[in-house]
Amino acid sequence: MKKISTLSLALIMAMGTFFTSCDTLKNTNNTQRGAGIGVAGGAVLGAILGNNIGNGNNSALGAVLGGVVGGVAGGVIGNKMDKQARQIDQAIPGAEVERVGEGIKLVLNENAVRFDTSKSTLTPAAKANLDKLVPVFKEYADTNITIFGYTDSSGPAEYNLKLSGERAASVRNYLVAKGLVLGRFTVTGLGIADPIASNETAEGKAKNRRVEFAITANEKMLQDAQQESSN
Repeated sequence: MKKISTLSLALIMAMGTFFTSCDTLKNTNNTQRGAGIGVAGGAVLGAILGNNIGNGNNSALGAVLGGVVGGVAGGVIGNKMDKQARQIDQAIPGAEVERVGEGIKLVLNENAVRFDTSKSTLTPAAKANLDKLVPVFKEYADTNITIFGYTDSSGPAEYNLKLSGERAASVRNYLVAKGLVLGRFTVTGLGIADPIASNETAEGKAKNRRVEFAITANEKMLQDAQQESSN
């Protein structure tokens, strides 16, 4: 499991005028990084990162980085996300869990949630893996979860855009049926955009039929973090 994305770390390190040295940043944990981002103007940095990454590729990554809070409150949030990411990683070994800034990017590919061609129906294996996420999401209830659905390149683009939204909605609906709060979720279909593998092979197409999660702090977590940081 990655603790922080290479891209976000590189951009933060590039803002050397806000840190005494690159070594200082490399020797910090995620909680300290969150506080450091605040010193650099976390909200501004988050907007820059979110816009640059979210316009096109890595939509889930952009959604996570676009919500940077920064300061001590950001460090508190980052610490909670560290714990949640570890639990997700342990629950679903086949998933790709990436701790970025103050949030989590989660990719459920064919090893975790597989979709057949032109289908949005969850397989029994997919449901079993989503079941493993439910207790983690319930434990960390103060988060917002955006689900991005994707397809391979088979079929017309308009059809795939609709299908990708249906895939994201299938995952959301299943999690809600298991007791998670509907209001926590936003779903977006992105069709054939952002492939993570070649669409020239059956194996690559299977990888592209996926869902990605952007897990970020909700208003309550933010308020609690700000209160905790002021004590």
